Amino acid sequence: MKTRNPVTALVAFLWLATTAVAEVKLPSVFADGMVLQQRSNVTVWGWAEPGERVSVKGSWQWLGRSTATTDAEGRWQVRLNTPRAGGPHTLTIQGNNEIVLSDILIGEVWVCSGQSNMEWTLRMLATEDARQAAAEADYPQIRLFSVKRVYDVEPQADCEGQWQVCTPETALNFSAVAYYFGRELHEKLNVPIGLINTSWGGTPAEAWASAAALRAHGSFDDDLNRIEYPEQHEQAAREQLARDIAQWEQQFAEYDRGAQENWQNPALDDSDWETMALPGLWSGTELENVEGVVWFRRITNLPPSWARAELELHLGPIDDIDTVWVNGIKVGTTLGHNTPRTYRVPAEALRVGANLIAVRVVNTGGDGGFGGEQTDMRIGPPGADGNIGATVAHTWKYKVGHRGAVPAVPQPATVRRLNQNTPTVLYNAMIHPLIPFRIAGAIWYQGESNIGRSLQYRTLFPAMITDWRTRWGQGDFPFYYVQIAPYRYDSSDAPDSAFLREAQMLTLKAGTNVGMAVTMDIGNENDIHPRNKHDVGKRLALWALGKTYNQRGVVFSGPLYKAMKVEHDTIRLSFDHVGEGLVSRGGPLVAFEISGIDRKFVPAKADIVGDSVVVSSSQVPNPVAVRYAFRNWVQPNLFNAAGLPASSFRTDDWPIE
Repeated sequence: MKTRNPVTALVAFLWLATTAVAEVKLPSVFADGMVLQQRSNVTVWGWAEPGERVSVKGSWQWLGRSTATTDAEGRWQVRLNTPRAGGPHTLTIQGNNEIVLSDILIGEVWVCSGQSNMEWTLRMLATEDARQAAAEADYPQIRLFSVKRVYDVEPQADCEGQWQVCTPETALNFSAVAYYFGRELHEKLNVPIGLINTSWGGTPAEAWASAAALRAHGSFDDDLNRIEYPEQHEQAAREQLARDIAQWEQQFAEYDRGAQENWQNPALDDSDWETMALPGLWSGTELENVEGVVWFRRITNLPPSWARAELELHLGPIDDIDTVWVNGIKVGTTLGHNTPRTYRVPAEALRVGANLIAVRVVNTGGDGGFGGEQTDMRIGPPGADGNIGATVAHTWKYKVGHRGAVPAVPQPATVRRLNQNTPTVLYNAMIHPLIPFRIAGAIWYQGESNIGRSLQYRTLFPAMITDWRTRWGQGDFPFYYVQIAPYRYDSSDAPDSAFLREAQMLTLKAGTNVGMAVTMDIGNENDIHPRNKHDVGKRLALWALGKTYNQRGVVFSGPLYKAMKVEHDTIRLSFDHVGEGLVSRGGPLVAFEISGIDRKFVPAKADIVGDSVVVSSSQVPNPVAVRYAFRNWVQPNLFNAAGLPASSFRTDDWPIE
């Protein structure tokens, strides 16, 4: 996938600036077949020659047009009012050239984002429901826009994508959750719907937030520094690795006889050492199955001219770790069995005639030794090829310095390469280019990639929502999201995903104009991608219909835990969003657990009593806490009469295990 460094971003800007001289340009989200948000003051923007006068006029406007003058960086922006839902319309942009966009609908526009469960298409679901939905997806007034998956270290001005009319063919390759959501809105509201899908599987929430938001959050400074100051970060990583290696080598005095007796010393008597032809791995030799430390020594004769200048020593790949001395002077250490060894040998370490090369090899398991070919082992002037350098292959002396485990090998300080999971890079390339395109709201399906960091997610997720809203400049626009479904993860009985669901629940309770679609009933123990995306999209649409569009009688949430009360040897639980009553689906209530002050939870009996659930266990005569569906994989059955499931919850606030 594409990344851009600041130089690349500058090149992109210069390209825009130079091409803008010739004609007005628009971002990809402004195109034929687009949907504009109804009854709002929408922003239209683009690029042109600095100082160029640009006007924009919609065919629905009887009088006047919106105008702007391009700034010094070649960007212009205007605002214009849109009418109630309808179309098709045209939009005319006039500068030194004219652009006329056609087949524009006015309706409701939603951004749809997240990771793979949002990204999965109807085609990928491969279910009968999905195939039928695609076959029936003849909706000329639903328009689909998919943002191409790219990431970048700098906020980008544009993204790649195009508007498409919803047909059986286009729907098949569009986000299933987004499609079901949009279809439900279209059928209930009878207005055009625009869906902008910008999602990428396997990505964490921090990839979708701006650098400023992550700086304010405070948990991602190292990652952001790596992006903003890559050379300094890598230099710091190298320096840290050097310190770690130095400390690691000091520990060898306790393990390695060679370190204790200075086997790198040229004056050492090595007449009793064994010999071995190098390069070669240890399998099939006396060193087979040796885990530990083996020292190698060899005398190499150098001509006078070479002994007065820096040389380059090549040893090929060595398994696993080596440290090299020339005439007792250390010239380097390398970690990694696949890395060819190249060391600079300073002139002061060299002598005319015989020169002693000592190599300490640490094998941490499996086969050890020298890989590569004979031509890979040589010494000579820097940059010289094998025909000029003198060989150091063939016969070497060796001796085992230690058999058995060695101190833990230092790992290189993390110099991670950028990818789509890097903090802020997806915001830069897949969200920022859409801003400030006017929207009705956003839907979000993500969280699986933040499992194990639920405490962080409690603040990261709402910070991301606030970040989007601030940058869009539309106030607290609706933000509806999916609570992750049950799945086994590393262990079916562990509570990791339950804590993440709790973080999502806390965002709901503390947030403004947010909604959460609960999916406790549609998980799959062995598949993190539940195939029932129909109900997911519909439940998101219920939030929009009930909260955003104020449709009467819409029940948009299942039961959400509100409070508890200890009553003798039972605990009574009360809920919000009970609707017309609580329901136990498929038999008695399951997945309830109860605990005393010992914090040991046991399975509990649970009964619906009016709008409450009463929980008890003969093993816990003095209960203090209840948990419901608080495991990775669980099949709970508490619903309301509208058929919407209850979220998992706990009544305690004990520290996360």
